Amino acid sequence: MRIALYLNLDMVGSPNAGYLVYDGDDSDQVGAGPGPAGSAAIERALVEGLAAAGVQAAGTDFSGRSDYGPFIEHGIPAGGLFTGAEEPKSAEEAQRWGGTAGEAYDRCYHQSCDRLDTLDRTALDRNTDAFAATLARFALSTEELAAG
Repeated sequence: MRIALYLNLDMVGSPNAGYLVYDGDDSDQVGAGPGPAGSAAIERALVEGLAAAGVQAAGTDFSGRSDYGPFIEHGIPAGGLFTGAEEPKSAEEAQRWGGTAGEAYDRCYHQSCDRLDTLDRTALDRNTDAFAATLARFALSTEELAAG
């Protein structure tokens, strides 16, 4: 059996949320480089899904901090969404998405205060809508992955 793609959801309801999509094509020119062939198509689909939810996404590097790593290592196209962890939100990001500049996306990351009542439910809803649209898109056809 061949795995067509891997979609990653990890930290998609951070209380000071960013709207980050893994940079499948390395258009941001930051860090580890592009994902395997087909990752750019996944990135496009997720960006379009967030746009449909009214959010302008930004890229985030495949830094190796989540579960996509082994899939990428085996050449499986990957992508996903992320609202940020312990890093501080920039002033530009706070202007773009709301929230507080200079504070962590999620001050409770790996802390005892990391509970359901600290989630940003709007961010969770927007991300799950974008994810569901992407999942449905590739469930119907994976041809787009081969095209780039």
